[in-house]
Amino acid sequence: MKNTIQIQDTEFELFLENDQICKKIRLMAIQLDLDYESRCPVFIGVLNGSFIFMADLLKEINTVCEVGFIRVSSYAGTSSTGSVKEIFGLPDDLRNRDVILVEDIVDSGTTLEHILQEVRKQNPASLAVCSLLLKPAALKSKIDALEYVGFEIPNEFVVGYGLDYNGLGRNLKDIYKAKTVR
Repeated sequence: MKNTIQIQDTEFELFLENDQICKKIRLMAIQLDLDYESRCPVFIGVLNGSFIFMADLLKEINTVCEVGFIRVSSYAGTSSTGSVKEIFGLPDDLRNRDVILVEDIVDSGTTLEHILQEVRKQNPASLAVCSLLLKPAALKSKIDALEYVGFEIPNEFVVGYGLDYNGLGRNLKDIYKAKTVR
């Protein structure tokens, strides 16, 4: 574990250690097991960022479940544009199913709201969101389905544990935040 790392032109400092992340995931899994006991939820990970979180979460889940992934395409840019072009891989058999969307991070919530809208069209029995990170200060509007949150964090740029900076850093086991530029 390094206290600071450099990715391209930006220096990052340690924010959340892997041990903290793993402990929080175990607690989230216990709650999900309780809430979905004797049901068979469908966990749908939002790629690319959720893959590490979702893998670690599912290793802690004891409830019988199904797993899938979707990918969302936006128009352009490295920051959220607010325009979602298409959702790839959304199952078309979610009617009367318990659906849990798995996100790495929720910031503005714009993309997540679009995904929720598309899933609701299929009339699932229930719909919840499980996100490792939430930036409350960046959220544009309340998301009722956001029921499971690992950490609420400040509105700062983070990388690692599935989160990237220009495609780099997803493989880091800890989460780092960008150092403030002075």
